[in-house]
This record gives sequence, C-alpha cells and structure tokens, in this order.
Amino acid sequence: MTDAIVVTGTDTGIGKTVFAAGLTAALNGAYWKPVQSGLDDDEDSDTVACLAHLPPDRIVPPAYRLRTPCSPHRAAEIDQVEIDPARLTPPATDRPLVIEGAGGVLVPLTRTFLYADLFARWALPTILVARTALGTINHSLLSLEALRSRGVPVLGIAFVGEANDDTEATICAIGRVPRLGRLPILEALDAERLAQVFAANFKDLRP
Repeated sequence: MTDAIVVTGTDTGIGKTVFAAGLTAALNGAYWKPVQSGLDDDEDSDTVACLAHLPPDRIVPPAYRLRTPCSPHRAAEIDQVEIDPARLTPPATDRPLVIEGAGGVLVPLTRTFLYADLFARWALPTILVARTALGTINHSLLSLEALRSRGVPVLGIAFVGEANDDTEATICAIGRVPRLGRLPILEALDAERLAQVFAANFKDLRP
C-alpha cells in the first residue's frame, strides 16, 4: 500500500465512512476528511475515530467545516465560505493516510470543481465504495468512467451490503476493476466487530 489512499463512493449513505474506518484501522493509519458539511450531525471524523479506535493525533482536522448538511459547494455558499481547492492538499503524516471524499465522485466542491477533479490533481490510489443493492451496476460503472476519464488511478472497488455475486462480478468485468472485497451490513457495529469483519473480507488491504 502507499502512503495515502482515497476512499470515494458511488453515492451518499452507502457505508463509505464505515469502510474508511475499517481501512484506517487495518493500516494502523491516520484519517482525513477534507471537507465536512452538516455539523449538527455526527462528523465523519468522530465516527472513524470511534470505529477505528484512533487517538486525536491521528485524525487530521478538515480544511473546511460547514454547518449546512448538503453538497459542499452549496453548503459553503449558504455558510458564506469560499472553498479554495488549493487548500485541499493531503497533509504529511508519519503513517498511512486514508482520505475520505463526500458523497459520490462528481459531488461539486465549487461551481466549477468536482471531487473527481481533486482526485485527479492528487493522483493517489483510489478505492471506489459501492453498495450491492439494485441500481449499483449503473452507478458503479458511471463512477469508474468519471474517475478514469480524469486519469485517477483506481485501486479497486469495495462493496457494502448483502452478497450479490453476479452484480459484483458484472461490475468488475465491465468496469475492468479488481474486486477488493465486500463489507456486510453489521447489526452490532463497534470497533472490535468491524476490525474482525474487515480483516476477514479485505485480506489484500491488510499491511
């Protein structure tokens, strides 16, 4: 694995943050969410810190913390903040850094700059997280096309949800992407359980 890995998704609310927590713990790494919106809800950094048992010095603060719970570009406008993509440079850390995007790959940071554009600028290995439910083939293949058209290096795809072997195989075959594993839905979600399930299902991502 490299010093930094980007975790993005096909949509919002698909388990991307839980996967990022599992990956951060498996790599004994640090975590950074460049832009956090919706401060009235639990922040993703707090969720990852809890699920990965991370001390505060392994959580890099967001470059922007926006109160309104919506797309970063609109949250910034409502909060009267201007997002400068130049400020969104991966920080140096003394351990592997897991960087989590917001929502899907084409979520806008500004009116003219998308997360996929930021990932292309970074040129870091990127994992696409996708659910296994109905509709995921379309969303996954579109996301892969958006990343590849910008030259983003795709490390592989991680699925979240109930097993759907044909759907997973179809996405990987048509999308020409490695299947990294699948994280099942966990009814009892805590750091110990997540670590066990992650290690069992994502063997190639362990150090």
